[in-house]
Amino acid sequence: MSSPVVFPFKSNILLDRKSSRHLYLQLCDQIIGYIKSGKIAPSTKLPGSRKLSEDLSIHRKTVIATYDELMSQGWIESIPARGTFVSKDLPIISPKKLKETSTIDSLKNTSGFEFRKRHHLVRKGIETIQASLKIDDGVPDHRLAPIEDIAKIYRNITKKTYHQHLLNYGDTYGNIELRRALVIYLNQTRGLKITEDNVLITRGSQMGIYLASQLLLNDRKTIIAGNTNYMTADNTFTEAGGIIKRVSVDEYGMNTQEIESICKQQPIHAVYVTSHHHHPTTVTLSAERRMHLLDIAHKYNLAIVEDDYDYDFHYNNAPILPLASNDHHGNVVYIGGFTKIIAPALRIGYFIAPKDMIDEAARLRRILDRQGDTLLEQTLARMIHNGDVQRHSNKVRRIYKARRDLFCTLLREKLGDFFDFKTPKGGMAVWVQLKKPYHWDIVIAEALKQDIAFNPEWRRYDNDNSGHNGIRIGFAALNEKEIIAFIDKMILVMKIIKVKPTE
Repeated sequence: MSSPVVFPFKSNILLDRKSSRHLYLQLCDQIIGYIKSGKIAPSTKLPGSRKLSEDLSIHRKTVIATYDELMSQGWIESIPARGTFVSKDLPIISPKKLKETSTIDSLKNTSGFEFRKRHHLVRKGIETIQASLKIDDGVPDHRLAPIEDIAKIYRNITKKTYHQHLLNYGDTYGNIELRRALVIYLNQTRGLKITEDNVLITRGSQMGIYLASQLLLNDRKTIIAGNTNYMTADNTFTEAGGIIKRVSVDEYGMNTQEIESICKQQPIHAVYVTSHHHHPTTVTLSAERRMHLLDIAHKYNLAIVEDDYDYDFHYNNAPILPLASNDHHGNVVYIGGFTKIIAPALRIGYFIAPKDMIDEAARLRRILDRQGDTLLEQTLARMIHNGDVQRHSNKVRRIYKARRDLFCTLLREKLGDFFDFKTPKGGMAVWVQLKKPYHWDIVIAEALKQDIAFNPEWRRYDNDNSGHNGIRIGFAALNEKEIIAFIDKMILVMKIIKVKPTE
């Protein structure tokens, strides 16, 4: 067995004695890396354990442990009376030039193979922008989440031996106790008439939108959505291969006359609607249009995908019952979750539909995610049963209503010359239209200088490129002090960019 050029271990091996990873494993990692990169070729003779320990200033037993580990993995072999060598059976790799890779652990940025790229899913959010005030498009205040209640119940469940089965594979449909709790909860609060056979637990409402899209929109089927619409839903429809047909949205919600007119002209398979508070404009679908839409769905055999993302947050009066509560022909797929009630990180939602669709959605979910977090689902079931969710919902509704009132009052009084808006009846955001000749790009850029970060993708609200100049500004995640600070900073922003209207 020949031995190629001796590799300079002393100058190329760097060991970190402060690392939690054992020295012999660090040495293993680096030797394997150099073999993989071609820097140490097959059949290369390795230094004796005493020589290498002296070169690296480590104990000889550390080197012996390294060689034992490398031999067990098949990287090296020991030949009696000759020494230790890199396995001759490994493929010969041409070492890269120094300019091609700075270190053996350099991060690869480009794949060496082809794969499908989904350009319609590329987004740039505000998460990485540095600012003291980050303006979202309507999310709950995670600081209000009932952490102690969740932790207490979660601990209690994990301590009980009769709950150990929750650590095993569970039902693809979701935790049975949560499904039963949801039947009672949704029937009482939403006026639904469902059984546990109509319930599939999901990881948030977005999974429900995805499942519905995959089942309804294959082979380039058409779905109707508003000319302003929830961008992530649009992306999900496109990802499923669906074709989106737009209809106008006014103060009464989606125009159902336009929907029926389209249905008369071409096959339509679904309508997507955020009926309670249209996303993004926050308007509520009127009672007349609700009944008309249900009639259209029955008449043309199409599905209504009702995304009721913030049902629990209606401030002026009692929440309006969803379309699903009046669905007598099995046309509505009702989607919701607890992200808005509790916190974005609590990824538990529900998918409500006729049993045959629930069964098919469960089959699809099996290959997507298999099941949810059974322990967390059990915890939420207990919280619903105990009334914890309902109490928390009532508490934060009062807080968010006070924040809405303060936000809208200050926005109207202090910045009414620049923005048009209507105080929303519910939800967590205000639909704000910037008056001309002002432009959001300029406002957002100047706001960042004042330590306010808006989402740079504000154009995502303009799905049909109509140029309405509106965006959603979330108020729920800002406390009173933060709301006041936001308004004060925006007054300064608008003073800086103020221009005289064109004569």
